[in-house]
Amino acid sequence: MNRDELTELLRRVRDGELDIEEASDRLKSLPYTDLGFAMPDTHRAIRQGFSEVVMGEGKRPEDIVRIVGELASGGNNVLVTRVDSEKADVVQRLMDGFTYHERARCLVMRQRPTENIGIGTVLVVTAGTSDLPVAEEAALVCELMGNDVERLYDVGVAGLHRLMGHMEMVRRANVLIVVAGMEGALPSVLGGIVDRPVVAVPTSVGYGTAFGGMTALLGMLNSCAAGVCVVNIDNGFGAGYVAALINRKHDAVK
Repeated sequence: MNRDELTELLRRVRDGELDIEEASDRLKSLPYTDLGFAMPDTHRAIRQGFSEVVMGEGKRPEDIVRIVGELASGGNNVLVTRVDSEKADVVQRLMDGFTYHERARCLVMRQRPTENIGIGTVLVVTAGTSDLPVAEEAALVCELMGNDVERLYDVGVAGLHRLMGHMEMVRRANVLIVVAGMEGALPSVLGGIVDRPVVAVPTSVGYGTAFGGMTALLGMLNSCAAGVCVVNIDNGFGAGYVAALINRKHDAVK
């Protein structure tokens, strides 16, 4: 159930179209369901406008199916992140309705059309093609949360002319998600060019002294460019979510 459906349910009770007992039955799964090993948050779409997202890493396919079954019972779209192709195959055999996005490593169950509630475009930028899995996770989250998304890939500082050749695309974006590994310099470059929020995502891409993304993370946290905020290493989901919130119309109701 989302906020619109809750409002309609209450309206029907007020107008005498639905009795209290039936409405109570509709609400019995809120605010969470206790499965013993997990407690799916069935209230989150009402509180935040988007249903709980399931992290697939570390979960058995059978557990993912049971959790998604609860979250999807209200008709919401459901996203499962960090799912490798082998696990995705098992989940899809156990439960119908999933689409697997291999590069983003995500499973999506779409049960309703996605309403566009963004103010403008979210642009996802990567330094290199090795950053694409994290970038695609961020892009997919933004799209599922009702945003127009554009992509600009492989424009890192080792060949900055590639970025400068796409400045029209960069400047028309309302929010930028900038994904980079190695030394992590690209968010600072963009932060010094645009007057829009830059969500910086360090990735674990790089050689020894990249320290699994720590070098990029610290470089982004120490950015001298104003307007740059930083999420955790490889956290495409977090970047996509915060960019979608920044870009969301203030009066949007999901």
